[in-house]
Amino acid sequence: MLTREYYKKGFEDWKRELFEYKYLIVLSGVIVAVATFLDYFSGVYVSTEAQTAHVPDLILDHIKPPVNLGFLFVYGYLALIIALFLYPLFLHIRMFHIVVSQFSLLVMLRSIFIIFTHLQTPPDAIEVSFPWIFEGLSFENDMFFSGHTAVPLLGFFLFSDSKVKYFFLAGSICMGVTVLAMHLHYSIDVFSAYFITYCSHKMGRFLLKKLDPTY
Repeated sequence: MLTREYYKKGFEDWKRELFEYKYLIVLSGVIVAVATFLDYFSGVYVSTEAQTAHVPDLILDHIKPPVNLGFLFVYGYLALIIALFLYPLFLHIRMFHIVVSQFSLLVMLRSIFIIFTHLQTPPDAIEVSFPWIFEGLSFENDMFFSGHTAVPLLGFFLFSDSKVKYFFLAGSICMGVTVLAMHLHYSIDVFSAYFITYCSHKMGRFLLKKLDPTY
C-alpha cells in the first residue's frame, strides 16, 4: 500500500531533480521561444507573401469528399502536445528539458522546410480553427511536413524505454490519417514526417550531449 511517506519521498526526489537541471530547463525555455518565433514567421510568410501552388495527390484523389474530423484534428492534437510535456514534467523531470529542446528543434526544422516548400493547402480542405492563442499559430499553406504527424512521433522516439511510447505512436498514426482524411496535408507531408522526425531526434541527441554530457 502506498503511504504518505512514499509520496513525500517521490516529491522530494522530483524537487531535487528539478533544481539539479534548472539551468538546462531555463535554456530549453529560451530555445522553445526562438522556435515559436520561427514557426510564426514561416507561417506568416507562406500565408501572405510566398507564391504557392496546390498539386495532385494520389491518396487525396481517392478520399472524396473530405471527412470532417475537426474535433480530433484540433483537440486530439493539443492533447498529444500537452501529454508530451506533462509526462516528463510530473513523472520524469530529468527528461523535461530534453523533451522541450527536441520539440523546439523539430519546430525549427519544420519552419525551414515550410519557407522553402511553397505548397498550397488543398482547395477542398476542411476549415478548422484552434482555441485561444493556438489560433495565432495556425496558418494556411504550411504544408511540408506534417506537424500533426511529427510531434507525437517524437514522443515515440523520446520515450522509447517506456510503454507510453505506444500511445504516442498510435497518436502519430491517428493524426496522419486525420490530416489526410480532411485534406489538410498532402500524403508526402505525412510520409516524410516519419523520416524527418527520426533524423531530427538523432540530431537533437547529438546536440544535447554537448550541453548535457550525462544524457
